[in-house]
Amino acid sequence: MFTQFDLDDELVAGTIKAGFKKPTSIQQKVLPAAMAGKDVLASAPTGTGKTAAFILPCAQHLLDYPRTKPGYPRVLVLAPTRELATQIHQQAELLTAHTEIKIGLITGGVNYGSHKEILTQTTDMLIATPGRLLEYIDNEQFDAREIEILVLDEADRMLDMGFSDSINRIAGEARWRKQTLLLSATLAGAGIIRFSKDLLNEPVFVEADPSRKEKAKTHQWIHISDDREHKLKQLIHILKQEEVRRAVVFANKRETVQMLAGSLQSEELRNVWLEGEMPQDKRNNAVKRVKNGTVNILIATDVAARGLDIDDITHVINFDLPRKADIYVHRIGRTGRAGKKGTAISLVEAHDMSSIAKIERFTEEHLQRRVIDELRPKFKEARVPVKRNKTKVVKKSAGLSKKAKAAKKAKKAKKAKKKLAS
Repeated sequence: MFTQFDLDDELVAGTIKAGFKKPTSIQQKVLPAAMAGKDVLASAPTGTGKTAAFILPCAQHLLDYPRTKPGYPRVLVLAPTRELATQIHQQAELLTAHTEIKIGLITGGVNYGSHKEILTQTTDMLIATPGRLLEYIDNEQFDAREIEILVLDEADRMLDMGFSDSINRIAGEARWRKQTLLLSATLAGAGIIRFSKDLLNEPVFVEADPSRKEKAKTHQWIHISDDREHKLKQLIHILKQEEVRRAVVFANKRETVQMLAGSLQSEELRNVWLEGEMPQDKRNNAVKRVKNGTVNILIATDVAARGLDIDDITHVINFDLPRKADIYVHRIGRTGRAGKKGTAISLVEAHDMSSIAKIERFTEEHLQRRVIDELRPKFKEARVPVKRNKTKVVKKSAGLSKKAKAAKKAKKAKKAKKKLAS
């Protein structure tokens, strides 16, 4: 139970209100270090309770050291997208429901006047996206000097989205802070290690090893497609299957999203769509319609790959393959959450095969090739060019013993720690 972490009774009651029965592996590892006041660099898959892992120690700090005078936020949580910021805010409100902690939310896509109360009245914890918050700092409407704890959630995604300069500026404004927590679904790549070295002070490195219950049970496979028209037919066929109860379809461009929305609608497949240029109220309404079951298909660009909090997504379908392997992992993380079963299907043209190879290397998994009988690829060239010796390598990798897998994982963690210390 959460009582093992010496949390106040009000916060323990908040975990019950939020639906937590016992701490997840990431919470068990982050909470002790964070509550001891140490900087933390943590990696954990989506759907494993990462948000509560940093909200609870931040809230406990606010309770342990009560505010002595009105002022600006003492805890700042930065998130890459409006959707993720909103999700964090909602969970923070649940976890602190039995306390007097005041929590604010600042994101882009909403009227500037709606943030007036947060900027002019006392707020204890603020969840924000970097771009809009930096505007307020530049206009001298927000003072970051009172921040005691800075949290960066899904930091790798913020780097991908070009927020590194903004975050460094905000961190500079909050340079008197006592603690920094950096969390991410993946710590792959040298960029995130360099970034963390600039912001963290002798951090505790945490890599969650989810239990069998927490692990995402996502079945993954690909269908080979001749061209875009063939791919659209495959998508329609898949979405009409009875087992597809709630699906997210990913495309790389907003024009493709809009084309798919119209094409699916003409096939009596009701859907909503989500992309970066939509006003916030329309984005919220689209997600709401999927959540309440009005429609069961959401078509989205990668703006929805992080922070999209919709229960029981049975299928993620990549109409377009993502440009980077780690984004593939974030996309399919929308399904198979918290131990529930999920399915991820990618529709792949011949020119995508190099990307498939990168994804398989990154995930250390072989993506099964499947065929829809009535929509078989026409040409042999469209089939996957898998050589026998490569197949053997894949099978050998898939059959690693538990001991070998554990050793491989420990080696990766050791390498990351070494980079951080250097």
